[in-house]
Amino acid sequence: MNIEELLDEIDELLDNSMRFPGGKQIVPAEKLRVILDDIRLNFPQEIKQAKGIVAEKNDIIATAKRESESIVKAAEEKARAMVAQEEITRLAQAKASEIISAAQVKARDMRHAAQEFVDDLMKRTDEGLTQNLAEVRKTRASLHQQRPAVPMQGE
Repeated sequence: MNIEELLDEIDELLDNSMRFPGGKQIVPAEKLRVILDDIRLNFPQEIKQAKGIVAEKNDIIATAKRESESIVKAAEEKARAMVAQEEITRLAQAKASEIISAAQVKARDMRHAAQEFVDDLMKRTDEGLTQNLAEVRKTRASLHQQRPAVPMQGE
């Protein structure tokens, strides 16, 4: 059951509760607690999803870092292997620099892409959570509007 359905269930519980003169009602506390517990169980799903997104971002960045380190290491090993002659050494150094530069660019691009991906996921999660929060606030406001005013003592 989603949060909206649970809130509808609270509305129904309030509508069907025993009313007393003066605007007071008796609401079955145990039923209300069960519904509130169900609502609490539904909220952590979005939070777990956000934590999962953060973990996924960290995994993507770690993978990009490992891959870039591997590329750099491979480039360095290749450069060392080519150090037989002076001309080969010069060419190897130029090629190693080119490979390292390309690896750094690729690593930077991968980190940037991972950050954009995670930012987009976080944005969508934020929008979803904001929408859910707005629905909860709207429902609460509706509940407050439906609640009859309690007269102050002496009135």
